[in-house]
Amino acid sequence: MTDDASTILVVEDDTATRTFLADNLTADGYEVLVSDCARDALRLLETRAPDLLLLDLGLPDRPGLEVLRRLRAADGVASRMDPGTPVLVLTGRGDEIDRLRGFAAGADDYVPKPFGYGEVRARIDALLRRCRGRRTLGRIRAGALEIDPAAHTVLLRGRQVVLSQKEFALLRVLAAEPSRVWSKDELLRTVWGYQSLGRTRTIDSHACRLRRKLGIDGDRFVVNVWGVGYRLLDPVLPVAA
Repeated sequence: MTDDASTILVVEDDTATRTFLADNLTADGYEVLVSDCARDALRLLETRAPDLLLLDLGLPDRPGLEVLRRLRAADGVASRMDPGTPVLVLTGRGDEIDRLRGFAAGADDYVPKPFGYGEVRARIDALLRRCRGRRTLGRIRAGALEIDPAAHTVLLRGRQVVLSQKEFALLRVLAAEPSRVWSKDELLRTVWGYQSLGRTRTIDSHACRLRRKLGIDGDRFVVNVWGVGYRLLDPVLPVAA
């Protein structure tokens, strides 16, 4: 396996620098995505799941550090962004305080401008090697279900099941440990980000809809454990093959 098949998102508002990086990275075999603003960068992080983010801090619509903070704050469940995506910051702000702020926000490496492409390429390779083993976005199988977190798709015996964003997030959490009972408090914190729980029927209504969509062939998914919470599979009744 080589890193040359990796996808790199280049976020840089200077056209000459963006083109220079994109041309060289493409010539080296990477798939390259480009953006000149924070808004588009966040969209590409959500929809394309790049393997590495090359991020300028001086963007026209909002600071690059805000993009970095939002990426690191993503839960990897309800959000499509992978919070573990390695980030190499490229910026003209090369003072020590600026570098410290970048690292505090979650940067993995930092190269001040002006820079040489050879060094940038070497640092990209190092980050990809270091982070190669952390990828957890592979497909999840549970009984007759196949869940693809990266594509946000669910197949039941090869047929796609259409879920809302929160239904998908709930299913992904339950599928991580199909026989484990997740308390309602755990699910509300993980999927909905609730800090103060109080009384809510949110989890029950979503679980009911998810159970109905997945039970079309008589399967028993999303089991309510009375007084505790939910699990994906019933350990007593096998899922139909």
